Amino acid sequence: MLSNKVIDYCKNQGWWHEDVPAEYEEALRKLDIDLESDFAHFYLHADDGPTFYSRHQEIYQICWVMENTVYLEDMTVAQLTLGLPEAYIPLDSFEGEGGFFYNRQTGDVALVELGESIERFLNGESTPQWASFNNFLEWYFELE
Repeated sequence: MLSNKVIDYCKNQGWWHEDVPAEYEEALRKLDIDLESDFAHFYLHADDGPTFYSRHQEIYQICWVMENTVYLEDMTVAQLTLGLPEAYIPLDSFEGEGGFFYNRQTGDVALVELGESIERFLNGESTPQWASFNNFLEWYFELE
């Protein structure tokens, strides 16, 4: 469940909407996202256009991006290029040789950077930085 901190922040920004577009639910189903997850709750209700911006970085509004781009193809390319398991989907465009990835199976979020960082991650020598998508959002929007 999303924390009140995240929901209140989104409401204060004018991003939170109670109505859920059917195409957004369908976009998450195509990604095999549990519609009861923190991830789904955020992306079904928070919308500020194609991206959110904080900490000098953008993350996608995944549902918008699914509807308006070739995200599924980009996701597959990112997974193959970086050698990431299929469970991990990109939350951003991986600019600056690093990016955030959400694990659809466990709900954790990892910051993956090229070089030694990704090697340690793929070898199981490092763990995702955020144990839940909600924890990631609280960090990302500086709500901690």
